[in-house]
Amino acid sequence: MTDNATGNEIDSAIRDRLALALDVDDLVAAIRLGRTFKDYFGVAKIGLELYSAAGPEAIGAISDLGYKIFLDLKLHDIPTTVGKAARVLGAFGVQYLTMHAHGGVDMLRAGVQGLEEGAHNAGLEPPQSLAITVLTSDGDAPPHIMPKRVMLAAEAGCSGIVCAVGDLEEAHHYAPRLTRVTPGIRLSGDNADDQARAASPGDALAGGSDLLVVGRAVTREEALTGANKYNTRQPDLGRQDARRGSRFRAMPPVLQLHLKRFEYDAHTGSMRKLQQAAARRAGPPR
Repeated sequence: MTDNATGNEIDSAIRDRLALALDVDDLVAAIRLGRTFKDYFGVAKIGLELYSAAGPEAIGAISDLGYKIFLDLKLHDIPTTVGKAARVLGAFGVQYLTMHAHGGVDMLRAGVQGLEEGAHNAGLEPPQSLAITVLTSDGDAPPHIMPKRVMLAAEAGCSGIVCAVGDLEEAHHYAPRLTRVTPGIRLSGDNADDQARAASPGDALAGGSDLLVVGRAVTREEALTGANKYNTRQPDLGRQDARRGSRFRAMPPVLQLHLKRFEYDAHTGSMRKLQQAAARRAGPPR
């Protein structure tokens, strides 16, 4: 984080690498969470739950808050269907769209082309097509699956992949130009829930993740402490207050601490530890 990113402010270069997972079944709740955390996250993830509840309206409503939209629908069908669906979604103004790499190179390629056509026809910038490699809830996938799917994504022309933090290095080896997105982010001491391969924000940034998807680690009640904590005596009311857009005084402290250990390197387009940055500025020892 740069020197001007102090206190409660988050450097814009870091904000654009943080996606807030709006995993709720109500658009009003999603908007309230979006308002609460908009100073800290530059991207909002709309998944199956919210999209099923609110449809395309969710994209417009969350985009109006200033977020880039990560539409996580994990498309997986025959190539023609995926291509047509992606064309529709590309016209909605999303910046990211996910598809399952398990669907194969033809399906992925159809999705990439459809997404680009939809955005072009609507006069929008080309979105990024992201291939899901192995779900972070899948702890039993054979080791050859992830690299195979990374190569499928590259062959199909995808912009990036979604993978576990533990797969970042291997994914970079097989397709170094692809954007790498990492879900399953948890803070120290957090319950991993259904994430078999969770990891910390620090590990994700150090591993070269371009976009961290953070959800329950900051949005659930027990994630917030001190001035940020929900009303524990009336937990339902406290949760409602948060969803109404009550402004927390700061990002949950542990996540803030993780992020302050890094800064954005404009020359390489990547995050690096502050210790490494200081050593680079100091030059070789005399």
